[in-house]
Amino acid sequence: MKLVTWNTQWCCGLDGIASARRIVEGARAMADFDVLCLQEIASGFDAMPGQPGDQPAELQALLPGFRLFFGAAVDEFDSAGRPMRFGNMIATRLPVARVAHHVLPWPADPTVTSMPRMCTAVTLTSPELGPVRVMTTHLEYYSPAQRLAQARALRALHIEACEQAAAPPVDPMNASPFQAKRHTAQAILCGDFNMAASDPAYDEILQPFTDPALPSGGTPARRLQDAWPLANPGRPHDPTFRLFDRKYGPDPIACDFVFVSDALAPRVRKVEVDLRTQASDHQPVMVEFGD
Repeated sequence: MKLVTWNTQWCCGLDGIASARRIVEGARAMADFDVLCLQEIASGFDAMPGQPGDQPAELQALLPGFRLFFGAAVDEFDSAGRPMRFGNMIATRLPVARVAHHVLPWPADPTVTSMPRMCTAVTLTSPELGPVRVMTTHLEYYSPAQRLAQARALRALHIEACEQAAAPPVDPMNASPFQAKRHTAQAILCGDFNMAASDPAYDEILQPFTDPALPSGGTPARRLQDAWPLANPGRPHDPTFRLFDRKYGPDPIACDFVFVSDALAPRVRKVEVDLRTQASDHQPVMVEFGD
């Protein structure tokens, strides 16, 4: 299975042109992806640079054979009552069992500007990996306190999903909303985390927890792992931000990550960053899983 994740900056390249087509073509140049996770997808924010338009609709037209799931972190209206939505998207050609959109914490921080954040989670079935919960997100940039709270919430969401997989609810055996759900401890968490690997929020995501599948008092721990060192041991992360555009700082950094659950860690075969494209102010990341 191949996955590409990319903060698209509402598909606006460093040339000021917003092009969803260019984003899709850039992702396809990296891999014949089964899953595409995009952050900063816009609809109705026509005053932003590049006049992005209705990007969920554009992307659906550009990805025949894929199902698209758009989660709006910002969902509001302009002065004329027209909808304005901004968030994350997962597109996949694999079978999908469940979709969830999780609002992330937004604690007050009057010292900076900020915006709501969310995580979209799609449970799909890969022929190679079986059921996998793919989560994509975009954390707060300006507020370390908000970013740390959001990282804790993401880890908590993963732990809760593992607990559901280990002890699923009673199945009423009917077609009501209570019908059995697909739960899996196998997870991929990806996106723009707006932090370096030295940030406390990065460490928070990696904190171990007791495997809920074990009897009470069990000691073996489980955790999310950064996929980059699994595929590139001993090599620093390739930069994914500020590589060409230094508006937000003088030095390139890696802040777009792919985290994987323990069962998937041995299946990571390749993690690569496109260090050439300027179709966004971020660089896309590709991860390939195998036997």
